[in-house]
Parts: sequence; structure tokens; C-alpha cells
Amino acid sequence: MAGLLTPAAAADALAGVLLAGLDPETCPPRSALPVPGGGELLLMPAATGAYAGVKIAGVAPGNPALGLPRITGSYLLLDGPTLRPLALLDGAALTTLRTPAVSALALRHLAPAGRPLRLLLFGSGPQAYGHLDAVHAMRQLAEVVVVARAGSAGSAAGAEKLAAHARGLGVPARTGAAAEVADADLVICCTTSREPLFDGRLIAPGATVVAVGSHEPDAREVDTALVRRAAVYVESRAAALREAGDLLVPEAEGAIGAGHISGTLADLVAGRMPGAGAASCPQLFKSVGMAWEDLAVAVALFEAAGSGVH
Repeated sequence: MAGLLTPAAAADALAGVLLAGLDPETCPPRSALPVPGGGELLLMPAATGAYAGVKIAGVAPGNPALGLPRITGSYLLLDGPTLRPLALLDGAALTTLRTPAVSALALRHLAPAGRPLRLLLFGSGPQAYGHLDAVHAMRQLAEVVVVARAGSAGSAAGAEKLAAHARGLGVPARTGAAAEVADADLVICCTTSREPLFDGRLIAPGATVVAVGSHEPDAREVDTALVRRAAVYVESRAAALREAGDLLVPEAEGAIGAGHISGTLADLVAGRMPGAGAASCPQLFKSVGMAWEDLAVAVALFEAAGSGVH
């Protein structure tokens, strides 16, 4: 897949299917099967008129200690009318491209405008690299601060390696602390944390937070304080209220109601919601990952390779 599709082109593909009328609210939920030993098997099917596809992904938390990727899997792309198999893609590589593209599409409408951005990034895995590259391609960055998970030497080393990668892109970058969210224009959370990463009261009005690390109703990267004061955007209300612990935990606490969500990615793309970073409150985009996104990017990759069926 390397070189076939930039994050911006992947974001364009996602915008294209939304503008063509795809409704994420009608997409089937992912199936999750616990696997003995602590892992999880995910099944994510989707279909349009011309194509269908399914991602089979494994989430194996113990893999990094073995020198193996935490996310595994494959994507099978099919011709829609005949269901004839067309291509088999690396599922982990597809996810590493797709998720930053979803965030980049949201940030086109939500990120503060008119100035270089100070980016604070939680995480140092493939998604952190993908998000850094996607944001760098989209906006000028004044500084990147990478925050390591507390108490982990490996995380600290990974954070420094990611900061060095950012410096290699020509961006001033260093490692830092979670409290520095107070000075950030953009905060991106790409971790496996099940507990909030920072104090949401510190986020400045007008700053934007993106949280992509969890899709479980009892796991979250941002706290109730941030969710309560933020304008919240999601890929799909149904998916978020099924899977997004970042929103479900505050709702269970009674801090917010089910109507707290301000809008969806489709609303932003269609211009139905104000964007460009409202000055009165933080903007929060919470992503859980959806099968329609995998299909849209897989199709774009397939057609970019010159194998389109049209």
C-alpha cells in the first residue's frame, strides 16, 4: 500500500462516499469475539453498490511484548454485484491509513484556523505516527509534544523516537507532560489507555481534541470534565452510543445526556454544522472506527493501484 494513497487522498475518499449519500447510522455494528488468552477477534463488513468488503482484525494486547504488532488482520475486497473477490489487503496497514484519514477529515472542519498549530500527541505506536504524518501534511505545525505513558520506560523511549521522527519532518518536537495540554491547539490521543490521559479542565476554549484509541464502552482516553464542556462530534451517533466509553461513562455518571453530541462527520462534510474551531468551547472528535471507512479506503487503494473494475 505504501505510496498508493496519501492521508489526504484517503480523507477525500471518505468525504466522497459521505457526499454521495452513505449514511453511517445504517451501517452494521462490528462483531467482537473474545479469544481465550486475552485477545479479541473483530469482524467488520460493509457494502456499497459497486463494492463490498470485510475486515477480520485481531486485537492481541500481549503481542508487543513478543515483538509482534498489537493489531493483526486482513481485508477482503469484493465486487459488489457478483461478490467476486477482487483483492486481499493487509488489515493492520489499512487501519493505520484509515484512522488518521478519518481524523484528518474531521480536523479539516474542526481544527483552529489561521495559525500554525501546537500539537500534543499521546501515544507512540503506528496510529501516532499515522496521525502525525496526516496532520503535518494538512497544516503547518509550530511544535509537536509527545507524551509518554507514566511509569513505562518503553513508552518513554517510544515517545522520544516519535519526537525524533517529527524533527525529521522539519517540525520542532520534544517529549513532554500531560499538563501541557493547556497550551495545545490540537490534542490527539492514540493509546490503549482505559483511563483518562489528562485533566480535561486544562484544555483551552477553541482547542480541538481527537480521541481514537478505544472502541469499548468501559474504556476512555478523555475525562468527564472535557466531554461535559466540549462540542462533541462522532462518526455515527449509533456507533458512539454503542461503543464510545469516552461518552458512555460520563452519560452513566449523569454528567451528560444522550443528546450531548453536537454533530457527526457527515454533518461536518455536508456543511450542516459550524466548524473551524468555535472559540467558546473545546471541540472533541471521538472516533471508534467503522466498517464503511475501511471499505472506502480499500476501494481507493484498489483503484489507485490501477485495478479498478469500472
